[in-house]
Amino acid sequence: MSAKMAIVAGAGGALGHATAVTLAAAGFTVVAVDRSERGLGGFPGSVRPEVADATDPAAAKRLVDRQAGEVGPPDVLVNTIGAFRPGDALTTTAGTLPLMIDVNLGPALWLSQAVAPQLLDTPANRATFPAGVMARAAAPEAIAGVIAFLVSDAAAPVSGAILPAYGA
Repeated sequence: MSAKMAIVAGAGGALGHATAVTLAAAGFTVVAVDRSERGLGGFPGSVRPEVADATDPAAAKRLVDRQAGEVGPPDVLVNTIGAFRPGDALTTTAGTLPLMIDVNLGPALWLSQAVAPQLLDTPANRATFPAGVMARAAAPEAIAGVIAFLVSDAAAPVSGAILPAYGA
């Protein structure tokens, strides 16, 4: 088992596949997740392929909980799941809007909710979560340091990104 574990959702797509392979080469234990087994081939042996539908909140939680138990709590969550339909507000249909929300927002939210209890460290979380979970959490001061970086000139190339800072 590697020192760090990463979950890569959408690993059946080109970006997810490349991310899983790159993280595995960097020494991570990688859980490559996709809703179809078909896209989960061609990974090195160190990547753990996992079929799960991350658009389902219960499936996302089961996946994260099981992998945390088998491999260890995740250090990294990468969500590459997404869909695109050309158009604008005037041409969006009643079928397109729920699809965009379910595919582009849902997995990020459900996976983040499933992973967050294993990573956060605040007084409120210490009162809620077991000590073993909180032992890995980042201190509020560490997260504040990340925020300070993101608002600095040094972070000017970073745009439109969500950078979670949950803990070690």
